[in-house]
Amino acid sequence: MTPTIRDLKVYMPAKDFELSKQFYLAMGFKMSEGFGGTADFELNGNRFRLQDYYVKDWANNFMVVMGVDNVRAWQATALAVVATGKFGSARVAELETVDNSLVLHVVDPSGVLLIFVQ
Repeated sequence: MTPTIRDLKVYMPAKDFELSKQFYLAMGFKMSEGFGGTADFELNGNRFRLQDYYVKDWANNFMVVMGVDNVRAWQATALAVVATGKFGSARVAELETVDNSLVLHVVDPSGVLLIFVQ
């Protein structure tokens, strides 16, 4: 029998748990309460768990790669969210082309790097 995975959920750090929850809601994810200082976020069946836990070195080395259909839509969304000024050090980099893919880097309020690839 070959091992399989039916579900995979990463635990992402949050320096300011409430601020990070608001960031991901503004980015378009749906939130449900987790347990023990966590919140679950979902978009199109893809999920992660945000935890009320933060270690700077860990957060600054935490990366999430997402394959997307329209990276420019994510860029517009991220720029609008960051432009509100509500999310501290969150930032959006310029689009770049890597190996014939469009790539967008977004840093969340805790320093987590979100990488959108089309």
